Amino acid sequence: MLTKHRARRARYPDPVTDPTPTHWTLTLVCDDQPGIVHAVSGAVVAADGNITESQQFSSADTNTFFMRLQVMAPVDRATFEAALAPVAARYDARVQLDVVGRPLRTLVLVSKAGHCLNDLLYRQRGGQLPIEVPLVLSNHPDLSELASFYSVPFEHRPVTDADSKAAMERRVLEAVEEHDIELVVLARYMQILSPELCAALQGRAVNIHHSFLPGFKGANPYRQAHARGVKLIGATAHFVTSDLDEGPIIEQNVVRVDHTKDPAELVSIGQDEESRTLTQAVRWIAEDRVLLDGARTIIFK
Repeated sequence: MLTKHRARRARYPDPVTDPTPTHWTLTLVCDDQPGIVHAVSGAVVAADGNITESQQFSSADTNTFFMRLQVMAPVDRATFEAALAPVAARYDARVQLDVVGRPLRTLVLVSKAGHCLNDLLYRQRGGQLPIEVPLVLSNHPDLSELASFYSVPFEHRPVTDADSKAAMERRVLEAVEEHDIELVVLARYMQILSPELCAALQGRAVNIHHSFLPGFKGANPYRQAHARGVKLIGATAHFVTSDLDEGPIIEQNVVRVDHTKDPAELVSIGQDEESRTLTQAVRWIAEDRVLLDGARTIIFK
């Protein structure tokens, strides 16, 4: 089954209007079986393509084959898709095609903490992160100046009760449609999404949270961690599901600490880990390096 990498990408014009080669990203997922690599390579040759990067993985747990290629080919999207169509049909494969480096249209949800938002917008503006952020949505007004500094529109929708929470979630879905959003990033957005919104954003929303052992919940987790004398703190980026903080993990980082660190220092260290972990997860998603294998992810680094 030949598909667009994300539904809205069909709205983009073909990037190729002359014989100059385009750098394509190609991902393929199907049941593991003989001949897949040979067939894909043949389709690339049929499109006059040259493979510049190739990675593959066979999951013994799910009997699923995963493949990611980067291909230089002097063809437009329609021509490349036509060459790939027989492969998709033969192996009942999900084949997705995109252009290397095309910015991923990303909606960011925030509350009061700005460290993750700042890192995302800083790296986007510096050309280090292939995303485009047309809007930041928040349940608090605190980060409006930060968004304005990066010339990104900011919208505040208070969430104080069930009705305002439902209104905020409707606005999220409206913004996804309005701005052709491909990825929703919860950059320390301190609201639990409803099961309905989780389902609507399945595979398209990523969250970040602190990681401790033991797992501290509720208010002031870093103060709790300090009181228990933790030796490792870190962060986990994962896809959003209706099971709170239990979605497929994309990236994790930890850093060693000791008794000399007070709660404020732990917060600072933890925020650094949260920022770099979320940004890395978003980068891999934007580069089509993250593929789902049931409840876990395959990351082609």
